[in-house]
Amino acid sequence: MTENIKMSDTERRLEFDQIKYRLAEFACTEKGKEECLQLKPYLAEREVLTRLRETTEAKRMITLCGNPPATALKGIEEWILIAQKGGCLLPEQLEEIAVVLTAVRRMKDYLKRCVSYEIGIAYYEENLDALDEVHHLIGEKIRNGRVDDFASKRLKTIRETMERTKEKMAQKAESVIRANKECMSDCFSTLRNGHLCVPVKKEYKYKIGGSVIEKSATGNTFFIEPASVGKLYTEWEELQLEEENEERQILYTLTSLLSDKAAIIAQNNRTIEKLDFLFAKAKLSIELDGAEPSIHTERWIRIQGGRHPLMKREEAVPLDFQIGNGINGVVITGPNTGGKTVAIKTVALTCLMAQCGLHVSCKQAEICLNNQILCDIGDGQNLAENLSTFSAHISNVMDILCRISRESLVVMDELGSGTDPAEGMGIAVAVLEELKKSGALFLVTTHYPEIKEYAKREEGIVNARMTFDRESLRPLYQMVIGEAGESCAFFIAARLGMTKEMLQRAAYAAYGELADKKLEGIEIKEERKRESSARIQKIPRKKGQKKALEFRLGDSVMVLPDRKIGIVCQTANEKGVLRVQMQGKKIWIHYKRVRLQVAASELYPEDYDFSIIFDSVEKRKMLHQMERKYVKGEYRYEEP
Repeated sequence: MTENIKMSDTERRLEFDQIKYRLAEFACTEKGKEECLQLKPYLAEREVLTRLRETTEAKRMITLCGNPPATALKGIEEWILIAQKGGCLLPEQLEEIAVVLTAVRRMKDYLKRCVSYEIGIAYYEENLDALDEVHHLIGEKIRNGRVDDFASKRLKTIRETMERTKEKMAQKAESVIRANKECMSDCFSTLRNGHLCVPVKKEYKYKIGGSVIEKSATGNTFFIEPASVGKLYTEWEELQLEEENEERQILYTLTSLLSDKAAIIAQNNRTIEKLDFLFAKAKLSIELDGAEPSIHTERWIRIQGGRHPLMKREEAVPLDFQIGNGINGVVITGPNTGGKTVAIKTVALTCLMAQCGLHVSCKQAEICLNNQILCDIGDGQNLAENLSTFSAHISNVMDILCRISRESLVVMDELGSGTDPAEGMGIAVAVLEELKKSGALFLVTTHYPEIKEYAKREEGIVNARMTFDRESLRPLYQMVIGEAGESCAFFIAARLGMTKEMLQRAAYAAYGELADKKLEGIEIKEERKRESSARIQKIPRKKGQKKALEFRLGDSVMVLPDRKIGIVCQTANEKGVLRVQMQGKKIWIHYKRVRLQVAASELYPEDYDFSIIFDSVEKRKMLHQMERKYVKGEYRYEEP
């Protein structure tokens, strides 16, 4: 009996789906791969123990007798079904079945060798029948994807006669060519549409008796089957029909034999697929250097030397962990990247693998059965469903609390994160209370100091910390149960160059009057020198250009040397030339020949329309019309 609750989300969060993909890679049969990918935890203690024992026995067989012979059964069931329905199998299909029967014989011999070691699953050998007689017959009558010449005396006689007939056809064609050399466009015969023909020049096509089978692209050569050759070709076709009938009879006989043995072949397939699945589990155990866990129904877990199965063996630091026997909850604290998430994943994966009948990556493990493993790991953010990190987190937590029971295992990462720290801490405490009431086993990670204090005073909950090397600033990935950890944020920040002033400000913001105490023992390095950075490159401007731009539209100015008064009607360009309206004309003049008399801000209101001064009456009327409607042949141009 397997778990009814959907495991897909839990599998994804715990990466158990990756374990199943790796397991499936070790299977040879399609059915074995499918069983690996559909693996679910068992709830019955007896069944879990049976599945674990099978994995252990399969691993022992590989250790003692080497890898079992690989067997693929693709297509076999379909072909046997064709045979049972009265169909006829093709020579290549019969050969594939013979290959499978050879593999069955090899597997049977392999299991016989293992029986001497008194390994339980080795006795599956009794369920295998290599069908030696059928296998011998197929090998005798089918070779290289065709019915062999010696499959029957009649078939051998027919094929020999066909060969002699073909030789006669060639001889007849050659004699025709020799007797009519002047009529031929070439000196050898050729096959056209299955007929042996001689190449005859166009002008002699009626001289050679026979059938025109084809002509060349130019029409200058006709390929003619001589009458004498045509007669032999008719005989050869009759022999070919006899050959096909004899081959079909042999194929039907072999197909019928396989149909009679369909039940045995089906039993072979089931046994091979079963063994394929068991050996896949054993090979995974060998790759992970796994061990058979001890299974019980009491509510406690003990893991010694546990490793995350997806991490490289040389990188994974062994984890020692235990929970239960009065301690139902463990609150894990420690620095970021300290291995808290890896630790809770390792525990959950170990329990899940054990309950699926797989060996676990531990030196030793004692695992209790769980009716479900519930987890909240990762931010779960979903843009399609408009879920923020916190919303997804709380939604998942509430789903867990609705499904939880005393026989559950719960793992939660960064409990209460993703929102205001004070409110997140309160939510985390409330969730821990509910987990405690349920009686389930649970592991949570957190950074909140209040949660550490809560775990310290609450019965049934214990603190744990992940160790950290302060010299190398690297996590040690080791869990110490019974002690609360620190984030080490100030220490890490100091080692990475944060100034004393910044650290003091940070500590005061976090701890108030206790700030100095929190910074005790932290060695603060010298302040880092600021690195020079790239500078923005401005367009170089000429001297005086800034002064030229000081003249504004509407300014009253004096034009030198004539000392005439005008009004600025267009501001200065990049060359420092501006436009001034004089009496009856507008002139361009350099800013150095202009002196400000009265600024426009003193002469006109802020929103004054200068077109009254600078534009003609006709132009102003036209612009007014263009603002209200389209005027054909006109366009509006505004000076910059």
